[in-house]
Amino acid sequence: MAMARTEDGWHRIEATASFGSTYAFTPEDGRVVGDPASRQQAGPLDGPSILTDPDSYAWTNTAWKGRPWEDTVVYEIHIGTFTQQGTFRAALQKLQHLAQLGVTAVEIMPLAHFPGNRGWGYDGVLQFAPHGAYGSPDDFKAFIDAAHGLGLMVFLDVVYNHFGPEGNYLGQYAPGFFRQGASTPWGDAIAYEKPEVRAYFIENVLYWLRDFRLDGLRFDAIDQIEDGSNVHILEQIARTVRNEIGGRHVHLITENPANGTDLMVEQPGGRYFKADWNDDFHHALHVAATGEGVGYYEPFKDDPWGKLRHALAYGYLKPGKPIVDDDPPPTESLPPTAFIHFLQNHDQVGNRALGERLHHGIDRHVYRALMEMLLLTPQIPLLFMGDDHLSKRPFHFFADYQGDIAEAVRGNRPKEVSNFGGLPKGLTEADILDPNNLNTFSASALDWREAETEGGREWADHIRYLITLRRQKIIPLLADARGYSGRIIDAPERCVYLDWELGEKTLQLRANFSGNDVPSPSVSGDRMFPENDTDAAHLGNAKVQIFIY
Repeated sequence: MAMARTEDGWHRIEATASFGSTYAFTPEDGRVVGDPASRQQAGPLDGPSILTDPDSYAWTNTAWKGRPWEDTVVYEIHIGTFTQQGTFRAALQKLQHLAQLGVTAVEIMPLAHFPGNRGWGYDGVLQFAPHGAYGSPDDFKAFIDAAHGLGLMVFLDVVYNHFGPEGNYLGQYAPGFFRQGASTPWGDAIAYEKPEVRAYFIENVLYWLRDFRLDGLRFDAIDQIEDGSNVHILEQIARTVRNEIGGRHVHLITENPANGTDLMVEQPGGRYFKADWNDDFHHALHVAATGEGVGYYEPFKDDPWGKLRHALAYGYLKPGKPIVDDDPPPTESLPPTAFIHFLQNHDQVGNRALGERLHHGIDRHVYRALMEMLLLTPQIPLLFMGDDHLSKRPFHFFADYQGDIAEAVRGNRPKEVSNFGGLPKGLTEADILDPNNLNTFSASALDWREAETEGGREWADHIRYLITLRRQKIIPLLADARGYSGRIIDAPERCVYLDWELGEKTLQLRANFSGNDVPSPSVSGDRMFPENDTDAAHLGNAKVQIFIY
């Protein structure tokens, strides 16, 4: 059936169909393509879309209102490798474990339908369709519903800076969707100055938050979202969410490598964007712990311990590039809860030559102390899947491309590896696994039998203990956390001494990674951690102490 073109450029047709029916579009070149706003695909990107019933899932935890931001302890997962089955339904079975651990939020790597059966998801094309290899939209809703029943929030990564390179036909039949002559590192830049384009993404945000009842979204690489409009698309999204989604907690998070502070300024009713992934903290900590100083770590190789202290006290190391404001506030004016901290995440593990985790390469006492520092400081902590049982499994970069794109992805791996620690001694580029090989994906799946070992259980017990202390002692202070709260205390090399003013209380960190007994400045409060000297017997050559007064 032919569609009628209207004066405003849209093509329309009315047809009768039932839920479950498949449909597709045929542009002038004769190619059959799915709906760019498809809610579900019958198969791959090139196949037809399925007409879905938005009310087909019967929610059970309808009273869920979410949790305050200060409660947040994030656990990042990739649905395809979180379990051996790689589905929403299989992942659902692990939620009880996360809730018992004390985690309060599960963050899912992107789901927008992407090429092939496996991938990280940052090359998504159909923004409204959960990737079919993981299950149906109702399966995803069941995952979220079960999480809410256990007191867990669910966040989703969304990628609004580009579309994936394969299966994206928008540029062919709607070239105005993209900015002519402009690109991002991953593809054509999106024309956010167009009202129709803005509406597409705003509706996508509301779709995930309303139809799926998600508790928040994490916006990928927002420094690559260019918008010359009077109101930046990210600001309009935040305002729309605040106006349209009421009666429950909804949290918007950024990944902003440019370190802009302007989107996290305190507004009437709270910050538009609650927090940013703070790479400065991770990079300084990683260099301090490993000694690696190449690629993204090169700017941190001089005085990494000093840079780590700065990131913990103030946030970013230096002023960043603003997104919406020509005069952004200084980083230290933001509360510590405006920053998400992590020892590792999908990027810092998956882009390494061997996909190895931090705990594989450093002293176990140092790693333990770093985890204690992460979970007992006032920033919002994030764990990467497997951190809870010291997983021995790698996490690689993987994809499912063929032909020229596969070759380009494979050829780019040495460059990415050079940015994340480089090649280990004795290895060559030939030792980097092919991202498109099925075995690369399979090797990245967690082996949950590791969690049942004595070592896995002992480590999980320690994580649970730390999160319990955080919930009981630290989280009650975070609602009163304000800017300019951090203060660096003079410390010897490889020591981190800091105070944070959190309302009427002060949280004091005294961390010694030197392996030596060194003078520690006086403290005024009661020791929160370790609770007694017997608990400190494990400390070895690294020691973390937390005081509150």
